[in-house]
Amino acid sequence: MKSQIDALRQLTHELLYLGMDGEPIYADRFRQLNSDVYNQAEALYQKKARNDEEEATLCVTLLKAYSATIYDRGDKGGKVQILLDRSWEVLNKISDSLLKCQLLVVCYGETSDEELAKEARAIMNGWGDSLTVEQQELLNEFIP
Repeated sequence: MKSQIDALRQLTHELLYLGMDGEPIYADRFRQLNSDVYNQAEALYQKKARNDEEEATLCVTLLKAYSATIYDRGDKGGKVQILLDRSWEVLNKISDSLLKCQLLVVCYGETSDEELAKEARAIMNGWGDSLTVEQQELLNEFIP
């Protein structure tokens, strides 16, 4: 399942940042990325994680994927709510880390719950000045 999550994460990132490199956006590529992200998210949605960290990673990836894509078969809102419920269950089980912060940020993006933002900010404040690429990307995403 890790390879499926990684593939969806990479496709979602490509969709979210399409055109940010100054290259033109072509409608057929945009449509294909949306379709691929949505279809892969649908395939992963039914999967269950083996442990809390994998569940957190799965929730982060699926919430971002559903948020990024324009497609919806009429049930995307319900699936997002179920993913948020799954996220609430795992948030208190994982340690303060980049993964927990990513989950807090993506849940905040869906709910605008200020408590999530405060907890994410507290974790980020502990990172110091020497940031990894992933930490810097998350900081750039999260400006409440």
